[in-house]
Amino acid sequence: MKAVQIVSPLQVQITNLPKPVAGRGEVLLQVKYVGFCGSDLNTFLGKNTLVSFPRVPGHEISAVVAEIGDEVPGNYKVGQAVTVVPYTNCGQCASCRQGRFNACQFNQTLGVQREGAMQEFIVVPWQKLIVDEKLSDKELAMVEPLTVGFHAINRGRVTEKDNVLVFGCGMIGSGAIICAAMRGAKVIAVDIDDQKLKMAREIGAHFCINSLTTNLHDALQEITGGNGPDVIVEAAGNPVTYRAAIEEAAFAARIVCIGYAKEEIPFATRLWVLKELDIMGSRNAASADFEAVVSYLKRRIFPLNDMITRIIQPEESPAAFAEWAANPGKVMKIVVQF
Repeated sequence: MKAVQIVSPLQVQITNLPKPVAGRGEVLLQVKYVGFCGSDLNTFLGKNTLVSFPRVPGHEISAVVAEIGDEVPGNYKVGQAVTVVPYTNCGQCASCRQGRFNACQFNQTLGVQREGAMQEFIVVPWQKLIVDEKLSDKELAMVEPLTVGFHAINRGRVTEKDNVLVFGCGMIGSGAIICAAMRGAKVIAVDIDDQKLKMAREIGAHFCINSLTTNLHDALQEITGGNGPDVIVEAAGNPVTYRAAIEEAAFAARIVCIGYAKEEIPFATRLWVLKELDIMGSRNAASADFEAVVSYLKRRIFPLNDMITRIIQPEESPAAFAEWAANPGKVMKIVVQF
């Protein structure tokens, strides 16, 4: 079967792999669409320390059930449209014992620590399936990336009383914008790309700030009445925005960090204490986040076609990775169609 494989940094090939077989408790899926994730780009660039090569990337999945193994519950049927929860959990580590399975110490995400979904068929445990035949194939591929932003808003305990600032309006940040707006919060989107800010307004942002052309501090002070944002979501993974999050946060604010910065960042730690900030990480997503995103997408208000930058064939993946790496700010979502 056909597969996209990152052989080594900057080297992508289309290869043939054996078609997998569903074992006990497993389901064989025929892949329809797989989205490119930022983690896939970092793998391509050789910056993903969790990856060994060669690696089949991809964990933003839409598929249909092709075969069902033994000991799979009878409600799963061949032909059902599904997406996949792409994480594993051990059930024994400190995080799992608290029920926070998304942050399992020994998690293995599809396309990162193990082979991903950019291939014609994959096998997954039935417990990782989300069946929903009301969503289209393309919508199902959008579920997982949106859940990450939804999870960050849950971590930030956002309510309708909050001013919420989201740094970075890619797909992850977009999920945070959508979820915060759904909760009735006042949402402030910050990016350096006007097209992404335009999309942010369309999905629920009340204020949009291009931090290259506008004084960020002055704009935030005006919007928040001089207090600063109550919740800040860092979804850009940039040292500048990490520092700005602490500097611009209101007193007693919550800062939720999703983005991975590529370098060590010095902080003015005095502000952590002076403002009594809650600073927390946000990793992957929980079952409730997947349910919330599926429910949201069924409302048919998500601008699906505008959010997808390109739909490509597997053979176009090497060039698409190179083009994305050369100009990452102009890509919202690249989707591979199998």
